[in-house]
Amino acid sequence: MTQPSSRPPNLLQPRPKGAPTFSSSSLAATASTTPQTSRASSRTREPNTERPPPPVDTSDEATASLIRRILCPHTQNTGDRNEGRPISELLPPLTSSDEVDLQLYAIVAIIIKEFVYSWYAKITPDHVFVEEVVRIIAHCTRALEERLRRVDFEELILDEIPALVDRHVHAYRNAHEPLQPPPLQPEPRQVYHMLCPHPALSPIPDPEVAATVIEQQQNEAAYCTLLVQGVLAVLLPSEDLENACLPTLITDVLGEMILLNGIGRKACEDWFVWECVTKIAEAVKARLEPKPSGEEVERDSRSRLENFGLLPTNEDSNAGQPAQRSIITYVSTILWGVLQYGYLAFVAVRFITLGLYAASWMPSSTSLLANPLNRSSNASATVKHKEAPNIESSRRPKRPIITIGIWSLASNLVDLADRMPWLTGSLSFLQYQLLNGVGRVGATEGLLDKFLHQSITSHILHTDAPSLSTTILPALILTLRTALFPHNTLAPRSPSPSRSPSPLERLDVKSKTSTALLALFPASLLQRFFNTADGDVMRREVEERILDCFGDAWMNKRLLYGVVECVVLRVVPEMAVGEGVEGAERSMK
Repeated sequence: MTQPSSRPPNLLQPRPKGAPTFSSSSLAATASTTPQTSRASSRTREPNTERPPPPVDTSDEATASLIRRILCPHTQNTGDRNEGRPISELLPPLTSSDEVDLQLYAIVAIIIKEFVYSWYAKITPDHVFVEEVVRIIAHCTRALEERLRRVDFEELILDEIPALVDRHVHAYRNAHEPLQPPPLQPEPRQVYHMLCPHPALSPIPDPEVAATVIEQQQNEAAYCTLLVQGVLAVLLPSEDLENACLPTLITDVLGEMILLNGIGRKACEDWFVWECVTKIAEAVKARLEPKPSGEEVERDSRSRLENFGLLPTNEDSNAGQPAQRSIITYVSTILWGVLQYGYLAFVAVRFITLGLYAASWMPSSTSLLANPLNRSSNASATVKHKEAPNIESSRRPKRPIITIGIWSLASNLVDLADRMPWLTGSLSFLQYQLLNGVGRVGATEGLLDKFLHQSITSHILHTDAPSLSTTILPALILTLRTALFPHNTLAPRSPSPSRSPSPLERLDVKSKTSTALLALFPASLLQRFFNTADGDVMRREVEERILDCFGDAWMNKRLLYGVVECVVLRVVPEMAVGEGVEGAERSMK
């Protein structure tokens, strides 16, 4: 009787060595200096040219196949019996959505392949240990989903996170605009660290002093480990915490893979932040722009035929027209403009009137939060973990919509107080009247506050739409997976120069981001705001005043860690009972 082979699947084999870092330009330079090189030697150099790897298939079928090969290898040898079975029948559910589970299990499979099978497959072909790891991860994700149902996403996305970004922008500008002359001015990172201290980034790394770099890296690794350990201590049941092996493995994987490498070494890079902003701007632009109708497509095809001379142009057709046609065109343009703006005014007045009428009958947000349907679900009975404290009771009083942090962030990013101080003063006066004037319609639970809350919830956040868990979340998780694990493998810790963008490529990324941001607004509004019609001047203003605020990776790391802490404290409020970051800082010391 033959024993089962301990050979892991094909995807578990060691990855091939990286491509050579030299480029074809160096080969061309060598060939130009040695013109007598034989043809055979030139042929041998051709295969060494670096070629981009083929794109990875990210379809649902390819993702399911990847998950089966790594997490369910026992189903590969059972014939066609399990070939058509979905992943939801082979593995425990992670969330209440199969689409989200598919993308999450793809990330789990890659992590298991890189961190577990790389050494576990050499010891034994048994898969019990991997199944236990998957079971613990599934328990944590289901517990997180239950807690996410209680989080106020409106306050988190529109108030708390923008407040962190606003603080980052203030600190960055103050650090790069010192009051002292150049011989006496401090380092920007020192000023930023004094304004926004963080234990994971202390001390400030100095390339000339290796001890500071090593100490900062150790503090950052300890911070990521403590953060993951605190979350697992709340989410995992006591019987799983007694087994020190599995929580330690998950802590190392999440702390080093997601936080330290994913956020601390890649997501904090300036070009990565700019690319994310570009994708968001393009998505918003695609949503705002109407889809071309059949008439517009026909008009575009006719214009192409006219460009190639296959149809007579407008100038040729209007050559024999009388001069009265220009008058008729001018009058018709004015008439259609009046009708268009009148229709927009009618739609706006109708939207505001119906919204205010509906808001007057809306219950208060406190009664909505007190609804037991928002606090519990059927899945909570199967999750055995510590009960979360009352999140609503520990939360600060709800702020009015017109005072949330997104407005202050938008004003500071575009320098509204410096460019248009009269507009800033007018808006501040209007805000004061709405909050403290007659009726207090802008205060919390006021008529205007309810109207804005309903409009934001239904038209911007779409918290009630089922597409959040079927289209948006899977797409975001897929983007995260392709960024952290290119080609379904672990990205190198210190990327080669061929992988890291060059300074010219970073400038190109910044230019594309500024162009995408300017494309969101009408040209007439931009010309009035920037007081110029030159597009290059507008792009330079956006790059210098907005995008450069995210040009330092070390400062971006402080911002991202702050966002992670904010989200963790909302999802796991038990961690706020202790001393938080200060206690973590003392434990590091």
